[in-house]
Amino acid sequence: MSTAKIHSGHGAHARRLKHIERDRAWRIAISALVTLLLAAGYIVADVNGLVPGPLTVAPVAKTGSVLSGSVRDAKAIAGPAELSKPIDKNAVNAIIDAFAATPGVGGDFSLAIADADGKIVDSRNPDTPREPASTMKTLTALASSSTLDMGSTFHTDALLEPLPAATKTGQSTEATLTLKSDGDMLLGTGANDPNHINGRAGLATLADQTVATLKKQNIGQVHLQYDDTLFGAVRSPANVASHNEGNTNFTGVASMAIDGGRQWKGTAHDPDQYTAYPEMSVTPAHDAAVVFASLLGQRGIAVNADVSAKEASGGVKRIATVESATLNEVMAFTLRHSDNTLIEEFGRLLALKTGAGNSPEGATKAVKNELDKLGVETTNLHMADCSGLSEGSALEVKTLVEIQTHNLHSGPGAAAGEGLSVPGFVGTAKSRLKDPSAAGLLRVKTGSLDEVTSMAGNVSRKNGGVLAFAVVVNKPQDYWAARKAIDTLISALAGL
Repeated sequence: MSTAKIHSGHGAHARRLKHIERDRAWRIAISALVTLLLAAGYIVADVNGLVPGPLTVAPVAKTGSVLSGSVRDAKAIAGPAELSKPIDKNAVNAIIDAFAATPGVGGDFSLAIADADGKIVDSRNPDTPREPASTMKTLTALASSSTLDMGSTFHTDALLEPLPAATKTGQSTEATLTLKSDGDMLLGTGANDPNHINGRAGLATLADQTVATLKKQNIGQVHLQYDDTLFGAVRSPANVASHNEGNTNFTGVASMAIDGGRQWKGTAHDPDQYTAYPEMSVTPAHDAAVVFASLLGQRGIAVNADVSAKEASGGVKRIATVESATLNEVMAFTLRHSDNTLIEEFGRLLALKTGAGNSPEGATKAVKNELDKLGVETTNLHMADCSGLSEGSALEVKTLVEIQTHNLHSGPGAAAGEGLSVPGFVGTAKSRLKDPSAAGLLRVKTGSLDEVTSMAGNVSRKNGGVLAFAVVVNKPQDYWAARKAIDTLISALAGL
């Protein structure tokens, strides 16, 4: 190759390199400008509170008490269900006939199936009052979720009484400390647990915060009290003991408790998923205070004498606090575990919020009042409690169906539907499907007592559309056969 060609090739290559470098410089400049504009836009949005970030100048929202604030409207997160698709009445009738003919069911049952608007397509004995067992919880869930602020949380606080004015500098001081909560019965013994509902607020975290403040004030010893006055003197429905043998199904509502009052005695379990039913404490608030005292001691704060129950005095200062999961999360936990104590607590919170009376009777009155406001059929409704555990409750299946019709529509009370068990996946109905292909298509609440097997829920039909249903069997000829007949029934409903 000649020297001229070589130089010519080098010159062309140099020109190409120069062109590439010029283009690269322009791209970098443009990219930098776009980045600056985006950053500036984000900063403006952040400052005005339009996007999450550290620069906002908007006031921080304060979490209100569970008994204050307004109900937040539910927002759609998925496309609308096909609510208007008709249901074949002949097919429904055939399913009901098959259920009624199942050996062991007997004749003491009521069953109703309705469309999305609550119109009953077909039924058997819909006007006959029956004992509902835990399907009663769906009434309390809808009433309380429609009225309480389900986005709020429970607060558990350490409250310090003012120290004497003449406290000597450098001298360790004794103080009075009060443990108080506005209803968290799912406290944990460890650190705050953001991954679980049960134990979201941890007493160890509360102790860490408390000790840090006490040491700053040179306080090395405390007298610990706990305030459990929130729910007054009567904590349990009158007849609940009849179905609470061994104290495994219920303990009286309290302002605070660890793990709902369950005493596992070293048995390992997932805080949010369990099927065993250990004995429950009859002094859950006292137990929480004793654990808190131990945690303070482990951190160098002496707790003198025994902890005592006493209402917090005026003028106390909150020096530490932990927050529970939101009420809608606690409701989901309650329904999926069919937790009798927690649903009774929701009834009591509703009664306090609406002024119906701080008692079990006030709670049932409050539930019925709110259902009446929602237009739910309450004829022949008698609530011996809010959970269905006590003897003496009765209702028509039409009431249960109307509750589920509400759960098919967005609006206040959405938490009552979101927490229902999903057959095939989660909750007390996890293993209740005869047809595995229907898994995930139903949200239901089960009910079980010695002479009651029941279920109420709503269904996303395989062929499109939705429906609501309720079935209650009292005194079945064969309990397990009747229970399995319900499993077959709900699988068939999904196929409509």
